[in-house]
Amino acid sequence: MSEETIDTVKAPRKIFFYVQHLLGIGHLVRASRIAEALHAAGMDVTLVTGGNAIEGFPGQNVRHVQLPAVLSSSTGFSGLIDEKGRRVDDRFEARRTALLIEAFHEAAPDAVLIEAFPFGRRQMRFELLPLLEAIRQASPRPLLYSSVRDILQENRKAGRDRETADLVANHFDGVLMHGDPQFVRLEDTFPLASDIAGKVHYTGLVAPVTPEPSADRFDVVVSAGGGAVGAALVEAALDARDILSDDKSWCLIAGPNMPAEQFDRLSARAGENVALVRFRTDFPSLLMNAELSISQAGYNTVCDLLRAPCACVLVPFASGGETEQTVRAQKLADRGFAEVVGEAQLSGETLAAAIDKVRQRPSRPPMSILMDGAQTTAAIIERQLEEREPARA
Repeated sequence: MSEETIDTVKAPRKIFFYVQHLLGIGHLVRASRIAEALHAAGMDVTLVTGGNAIEGFPGQNVRHVQLPAVLSSSTGFSGLIDEKGRRVDDRFEARRTALLIEAFHEAAPDAVLIEAFPFGRRQMRFELLPLLEAIRQASPRPLLYSSVRDILQENRKAGRDRETADLVANHFDGVLMHGDPQFVRLEDTFPLASDIAGKVHYTGLVAPVTPEPSADRFDVVVSAGGGAVGAALVEAALDARDILSDDKSWCLIAGPNMPAEQFDRLSARAGENVALVRFRTDFPSLLMNAELSISQAGYNTVCDLLRAPCACVLVPFASGGETEQTVRAQKLADRGFAEVVGEAQLSGETLAAAIDKVRQRPSRPPMSILMDGAQTTAAIIERQLEEREPARA
C-alpha cells in the first residue's frame, strides 16, 4: 500500500456511550440498538453500563465496560442500592467514578453519548459531572450528546428544568431526541425547549426491524417490562382471563427482575393454555402472531407494537409520580391505536372490559411514525464529526 493510500484511509470513529438502567431494561435496550447501528456505520463503540447484567445486552459488536452495578431502591427512584441491596455510599460512588473516567480516557473517543442525562438520571451526577469535566479538559475534546427518549419525565421540583437547560447549553453539542416530532415534540414535556432548540436533533424512534413471526404462537401476549413492578399487571391479566372465560392461548412474560416469590405465586395460578415465563428474547416476533397485546407503555415495547399487527391494551407505569408512559399511552389512545387502563384503576374487571372493547374494533388504524432512529443517530454523529474534521485531501 502506497504512502498516499495510507493517508486516505480513515481510522474508525470512536464512540463512548454511557447508559444507566435502574429499574426496567428499556434504557439498555435502546442504547444497545443505537450502539449496534453505530457499529454498522463503521464506528468503534464502547458501551458503558451501570445497571444489573441482562443476558443478550449489549450485543457482540461493541466493547462493553460494566461498572459496579447500582439499582433503584424504590419505584420512585429515590435512592440507589448495589446488587446486594446495600445503600450506595461515598466510597462506592468514588470507585465507580474513577472506573468511569478511566474507561473514558482509555477509549479516547471522538464522540460521547450520555443516555438520559441531564434530562434524567440526576441520581448519577456524582459520576456524570466529573465525566463532563473530563470531556471538557480532553484534547482534542470529543463531541458530546445527550441521548434521550421521545417523552421526558415531568420535573416536579423548581429549578430542575433550568439546571438541565444550562447543562445542555454549557456542555453538550447536541440533544438526540429519539422520537418523531409529528408525534411528540420536546416542548411537549420540557418547558425550556426553546432555550436549547438549536441543539436538538429528532432521530425518529429507535425501533427494531420488522421481525419474522415466532415459531411459537399465542393469541394473547402479556408483558410486564423489566418485571420489577409488573406483578400487578400479570395478576390482573390472569383475573381478566378468568372473568372472560377466555379459552385462547396466553403467554405472560413476567420480566427478568420480578422477585422470585412473586413469580412463583403467579406460576401457581397459570392454568391450561397459559405459559408464564420470565423473559422471551423473541418478544417482538411473538407479537407478529398475536391477536392481542397487553403491556405497559414503555418506549421499546411501544416500538415493538408499532411493528406488529395486533390489537393493544396499555397499562402505563405511573408509580412514584412517573408521567412518561401515561403521556405516551394517551397519545396513542387519541389516535385509536390502543385502549388504556390507568395503573391506579388496574384490576381484573377493568382489564377485562378493555380487552372486550378492543376486540370489538374492526382494525387498528395505520400509524405513520419515523422508526429508523438508530440509523439516523449514526448519520447525525458521522455528519457532525465530518463537519468538525474536514476530509483530508
